[in-house]
Amino acid sequence: MAITTGLSGNEMWCLSKKGLEAGNLVIGNSVYSLGFVGSVGASLRTLAGGEVTQVTDIIREGRMASFERMLAWSDLHGAVGITGITSELAIMGSNVEFLSVGSCVHRPGFFAPNLEWSTSSDGQELYCQLDSGFTPKHFVFGNVAYSVGIGGGLAGTFRSLGRGEVKEFSEIFNHTRHLAIERIQEDATKFGANCVVGINTSIMKFGGLQEMVMIGTAAHNPCYGPEYDSVPATSDLTNEEAWNLANLGYAPIRLVLGVSVYSLGFIGGITAAFKSFVRGEINEMTTLIYEARENALSHIAADAAQCGADDVVGIKTYVYGLGNGIIEFVAIGTAVKKMPGIGTTLDYLPPQAVMRDKDTFINAAERSLGRDLNKTTVDGK
Repeated sequence: MAITTGLSGNEMWCLSKKGLEAGNLVIGNSVYSLGFVGSVGASLRTLAGGEVTQVTDIIREGRMASFERMLAWSDLHGAVGITGITSELAIMGSNVEFLSVGSCVHRPGFFAPNLEWSTSSDGQELYCQLDSGFTPKHFVFGNVAYSVGIGGGLAGTFRSLGRGEVKEFSEIFNHTRHLAIERIQEDATKFGANCVVGINTSIMKFGGLQEMVMIGTAAHNPCYGPEYDSVPATSDLTNEEAWNLANLGYAPIRLVLGVSVYSLGFIGGITAAFKSFVRGEINEMTTLIYEARENALSHIAADAAQCGADDVVGIKTYVYGLGNGIIEFVAIGTAVKKMPGIGTTLDYLPPQAVMRDKDTFINAAERSLGRDLNKTTVDGK
């Protein structure tokens, strides 16, 4: 029978260079309900702010159920691994569908009695990992559902009357984001990994709350010291970036992030509002965002110093307006360090490992005609 795979031509080429070939696409899903008890408990928990453990647990259970169902898919047929695994969810009223999708990988002429590994990395990313000495172990994730909460919100509101950092919000956001990192590390240790590579972070709304989920690949690299067996290294570098750094002798040691929530203040907000009617710089907003950025970056510098990093690379910064003159500034990057033995098999990555595939299916009707046909006008016609 013909193989039906989600792998692209570039991915198949890259995998072939590592002695692997494409297998079938595999899927697992699970539909969950929050339930009356869980919903009530979650609502009460949001009064205090912070993590809503009931919702975190339900989402984790749903993601795991769909993942395990994918692993039990009959089309594995002696595959050695599954690559490009995604973990998605779709909210349908009071129910949620969790969906896991990946593509099997085989070793030619070999029938694996059991799956040897799974990874969130696609075929090209897996090539980069293998060539830089990172052996995949298992697909892993860490998640946290959280709320600022009425209590934290009130305290923050009072604080926002003055200009500066809203520590109540900063503490909640910092704590929840670090929880996700700790959980993905805990997941990785179960599979004998000493690092988690290629981490992707997503934040989405979930029933009036927010879920932050980090997805990556638990891997093993013999160049890491024994201290990483209990606290694995973490990295949100792309696998191509990680390959280039490994080629220079650097290994990722910790995903570092900093969050700061700032308020323009009641008086500053009024001043900025009046100034926005005229052309020119709004000094209040300029200095506020600058201070928030500096504060978030200082958190990153402190984390890097604590883990003995040589550099922090790939820093990305994000600014979000939270309303009422309050902004959140997020900075995230990867601390790296030179390690003996770190390197790559090849001196240069082949173009097939870095080329991005083009989208050849474009649903223009969804964005234009289809949307217009389903749009209700003011008079209901």
